[in-house]
Formats: sequence, structure tokens, C-alpha cells
Amino acid sequence: MAAHCAEVSGVSSPNIGILIAVVSSLINGSTFVLQKKGMLRSQQRGGSYLRDVVWWNGTLCMIIGQIGNAVAYSMAPAVTVTPLGALGVLFGAVLAAWILKEHLNILGKLGCLLCFCGSLVLIIHAPKAKPTCELGSSGSDVPFMHEPKAEEMPSKELMDRLLDPVFVTYALLVVLLLIALIVWIAPVHGRSNVMVYVAICSLLGTFTVPSVKGLGLVQPEVFGDYPCSSRATILFLVLLGTLIVSILTQFFFINKALECFSSNLFEAIYYVTFTSAVMLASALLFKEWTALTVVDSITLLCGFSTACVGVAILRISHEALITWKKKEEGREKTD
Repeated sequence: MAAHCAEVSGVSSPNIGILIAVVSSLINGSTFVLQKKGMLRSQQRGGSYLRDVVWWNGTLCMIIGQIGNAVAYSMAPAVTVTPLGALGVLFGAVLAAWILKEHLNILGKLGCLLCFCGSLVLIIHAPKAKPTCELGSSGSDVPFMHEPKAEEMPSKELMDRLLDPVFVTYALLVVLLLIALIVWIAPVHGRSNVMVYVAICSLLGTFTVPSVKGLGLVQPEVFGDYPCSSRATILFLVLLGTLIVSILTQFFFINKALECFSSNLFEAIYYVTFTSAVMLASALLFKEWTALTVVDSITLLCGFSTACVGVAILRISHEALITWKKKEEGREKTD
């Protein structure tokens, strides 16, 4: 057992997880662009995008990217992996300018740069989560060196954390907000306001990422490293079902958003809101905030604010017309 835990929580595991997260972010960055391109091609032909090979290539990239993210989340803290999605925003912006001919003016480029800088600050100062194999009901950072008792099982602590009143209250509020957005707000305002679809997809991150981390926590107990229990099996199935439903719902609303809005615009806003939701959910569930110092807390707030300003600038850049022509004419007249 100690050898297994050392293998998972060794020095190289988080680094490998971050490397996988970087590659997955680049793959995910191409997803929205390829799907948008497929939709545009299908509109020109007058058919459904479900028959377009480019759209399916984008969907395949999404599947590969999500699998990569799942592996990365099992090897590194969620608060470190999630902000790396900024790389996908930058890569997607470059691809959109090349493939979709979406013009990215100086404001848009500045917004992308601020998103990247803000996410870099979040990565550097993010709280460090404990590896899943080190979680025990006692809260100790020491791996199990003996045959664990029932109260020491990983599923026991995860169950206690999932039933924590603070996390339960937060999860219920998210569910109620999702119901309101999907049932009432999206049918009326979804096609005119990008934040509706962004909010739905981002709030679902509250369940997708913790579900992935939870599956990694209980899978040794289900598949043999720990003595199997009915509690672990039920918890594994519940988390798996939650993950599948959340991913499919996200996939549906992402495509609806891409039908109406620019891929650059959607991806940038989605990155910040999804990252915020995931970091908040992870902090409440895994108590990662307890390791933060005052300096780290202030720095995280500044990093997040920088990323939000970058998204706001990127949003404005799609509506603003920037030209130096009038200024040059004015100078000529002055001369």
C-alpha cells in the first residue's frame, strides 16, 4: 500500500499531471473552433452539422481533451489543473483567427494576455491539495501503513465531505440555479446573451471536476487496492452517473452557444467562469483554502481579477471598432 501511494503521490506525479493538463488544454482549445467551423460549413450546405466531418473532429478533440483532464485531475490538484485552461483560450484565439477568420484586434490580444497572466498567478499561488491516496478520516497527511479500518477508508472521508452542510448548501443552490437557467432563462435569453449558456456550462463544472476527483479517490476501494464495501460501490456509481449527466449537458449547451456566438468570445468567458466555479467547489469540498496564507489569498484575488478584466476587454473588443485613421487624418490637417 505504501508503495502504491508513493507511486501516485511521488514528486513526478503532479508534474506529469500538469504536463497532461497543458496538452489537454491545447486540444480543448481547438474543440470550439472545429465545431464552429463544422456548423458554418453545414449552414452553407443547408444540412445538419451532425453530418459534418469537421464538427465530428472537434467533438473527438473534446473527448480526448476531457479524458486528458480526467487523468490530470487524478494526478494533480484541481486548483492547479483548471486554470491551465487559459492556454486553450490563447490557442483557440489563434486558430479562430486562422480557420474562422475571426478578427482579433489589439484589445482582444490584450485581453488574451491578461487572461494568461491572471491564470499564471492563480497557478503559482493556488492551494496545494493532498493526493487522494493520502486522504483519511483522521485528516492525516501520512499514507496508510497498515490494513485500513472501516473508518479509515477513502470512501468514508469522501462521504463525510460530500455531506458537509456547507458543501450540501452550495450544491443545492447550484442545482436550483441550473434549473432556473435551463428551464426558464435559456429558452428566452439564451440566443441573445452569451452569459446564459456560459453560466450553465460553468456551473456544471461544480459537479464534473469533483466527480472525477472522487472517482479517483474511491476506485482503489472498488477495484481491489482496499477491501471493497457497498458504500464505496454506491458512491462510485453515483459519482459516475453525475459525471456522465454533467458532461452530456455541458456538451449540449456548448454546441447551442457556438451556434449563436463567436468561439473566441465563448471560450474566453467560459474559461474564467468555469475556473471560478471549479476552484470554489474544490475549496469547499477538499478544504484546500486552509493551506492559504494571507499573501496567497490576496494574490489569488488579484490574479482572478486580472483574468476577469482580460475577459471583459476581450468581450468589448468584439463590439468596438478600433482604427487610427481619424487620428492620422487629424495630424495631417494639423500639419
